[in-house]
Amino acid sequence: MKIEKEAEKILEEFSRALEEVPELEETYYIVDNLNRTREDEEEKTDPGKILRNAPVDDDGNIVVERGEWTQ
Repeated sequence: MKIEKEAEKILEEFSRALEEVPELEETYYIVDNLNRTREDEEEKTDPGKILRNAPVDDDGNIVVERGEWTQ
């Protein structure tokens, strides 16, 4: 019950504070910098270059480190 009374008091104080906020007209940006985007650029990648550096076994399989289970 004490929490409800404190919450009600906080809401009443907040409501009174909001009444003091003046109503303003719509604001405008001085600089039009909304929705600025860049053009998408295609990146050239070469997966073969990555695979050439990977260690392989006798059968041609890529050798990777075995991960450990974590919880």
